[in-house]
Amino acid sequence: MTGISADPYWWKAAPPQDFHIAQWPDRADVVIIGGGYTGFGAAIPLARAGLDVVVLERDQIGSGASTRNGGITSGNLRLSFDDLAKRFGAEKAIAFYQEAKAARADLAQFIINEKVDCDLQQCGRLVGALRPESLDSMKRDAERLTKLLDIEATVYDRASLPDYIDTSRYCGGMMRDDIGGIHPAKLLAGMCQIACQASVKIATQTKVIAVSQQNTSSPTPEFRIETSRGIIRAGHVISATNAYTDAGQPWLRRRLVPVISEMIATEELGENMVRSLMPGLNMYGEALQLGHYYRPSSDGKRILLGGRRMSPNPVKARKRLVEGLTSIFPELADIAITNHWFGFVAFPFDQLPKLAVHDGVIYPSGYCGSGTVWARWLGQKAAHMVLADLDESAFQASVFQGVPFRTMPFYSGDPWFLPLAMGLYAIQDKFKTTSK
Repeated sequence: MTGISADPYWWKAAPPQDFHIAQWPDRADVVIIGGGYTGFGAAIPLARAGLDVVVLERDQIGSGASTRNGGITSGNLRLSFDDLAKRFGAEKAIAFYQEAKAARADLAQFIINEKVDCDLQQCGRLVGALRPESLDSMKRDAERLTKLLDIEATVYDRASLPDYIDTSRYCGGMMRDDIGGIHPAKLLAGMCQIACQASVKIATQTKVIAVSQQNTSSPTPEFRIETSRGIIRAGHVISATNAYTDAGQPWLRRRLVPVISEMIATEELGENMVRSLMPGLNMYGEALQLGHYYRPSSDGKRILLGGRRMSPNPVKARKRLVEGLTSIFPELADIAITNHWFGFVAFPFDQLPKLAVHDGVIYPSGYCGSGTVWARWLGQKAAHMVLADLDESAFQASVFQGVPFRTMPFYSGDPWFLPLAMGLYAIQDKFKTTSK
């Protein structure tokens, strides 16, 4: 496996870009830190409302998680409905799931309405079950999704799987019609273009050193944002850095656990081979804590597969992904891998996405590996919070507002405990992969 690129496969069609502001602005209505789905999800509605918006990106547009993911529009919630109901009550649990449905639909509608060329595939997703007990749980979930959210979810046994996937790994699975796929780098490039057309100013290679709130006793306090390029003042600040949060934002950094997620892309297999293995050309996942997610490439010629990184050694990490791929499709044992890349995703300690405010800064974050949907949605909700501050009629509430955003004692953003947590998840998964 020589000559494997560490760049995301997606960058071939939409590589990272630099943007520069000709004259550094002294002030803006809104400064957004981070130029990914979250940042542009906030910037577009704010600029279209007539506000002066500046996006500050530490690296290039497209260098972070928004172009490193699998492009599966799941909008997952890590916590089960029952867990949410125990913690918040059944009514709020339903509200969490309703917002997830709304976020998925809103992303698809945005892509269609804005004519974003990002290979939108409204193809459904199949999650494979490795034990009959998982199928029983899926049946309960499917009934709930259908009854409460009018989402078409169907559970299939092994005999029905060949219509969707050619594998003996699963004893069945659940198909949902409300989940699809996109080309993640093309989506970000399209959002960036829309933001530019709305007169958003973008500065890449710009590190935010510190953010402080000034004139706090005033009815209209402002922020001082110190950057590697100079000082800028703003009426509002939205932090859109999520798993790429650095020491310049210590409050947020202490509340997020960054986790490495990585992917491989096969060499071109040809459309016939891919379709023979994935007859439905769907998106796919596994009913495991550390299960793989996978899909055909947008052009239907390759297979892309991802999962959580379990080894700091990239060769061993890639070997695990290849073994995951061949456990699903043994026919691919001898194929070549062209790309192996990684990115960071962020988990709050309670594993729920957040839309928080601290010292006036708005923090949409903590997407738990499902940022393809949540990042743009909660960035947009952050924009609505700013607009509502200017005009109450613009208020659009989110169930994620006000959910406590806690940390743990002595944690500063370095997840020393992560190997232990991953090991425990691996043990749980082992019991789900025994003979079916």
